[in-house]
Parts: sequence; structure tokens; C-alpha cells
Amino acid sequence: MYVKEVLVQNKAGLHARPATFFIQKANEYKSSIWVEKDERKVNAKSLLGVLSLGIIGGTSIKIYADGPDETDAVDGLVDLINSGFAE
Repeated sequence: MYVKEVLVQNKAGLHARPATFFIQKANEYKSSIWVEKDERKVNAKSLLGVLSLGIIGGTSIKIYADGPDETDAVDGLVDLINSGFAE
């Protein structure tokens, strides 16, 4: 299992369009991936799950992955979040 904490910096957080990009990126990996906010963990490949966390800009989240490409998965998703989703 591999985990990293990241601060969501874009204004919208993980809502609508950014969440869709996040899920699409998560689905590129074979590993099981989860997102955690305030000790609530959801499947990172589930749009409803990610949206249900209500992640807004300035929120710190943890991304977990477990599987053959766990390091690449977490690092790829952290990079996507750090890019601000091109906003």
C-alpha cells in the first residue's frame, strides 16, 4: 500500500469537471485506489463516491493505492491535483 497527502488548491475543488478528470485518471491504473477526507474513505474510481466527500479548494486529502502500479497511481493523481486541473 502506498499513500500520499495532497492539498487541493483549485477553487472548485473536486467537483463536476475536475472530479471527472480525477476519476478518468484513476481508471487508467490497475491498482485499487481510495481518496480519504476527514477519515472518510471512498473508491477513487467512483464519481459519486468522490463527489460525496465534498472536497473544496484548500482541503487536504489522502490518496491510497494498493496493487501492481500503486506508486504510479498515487503519484499520477497527486500530479493531476497539483496541476490545478488546468484552471
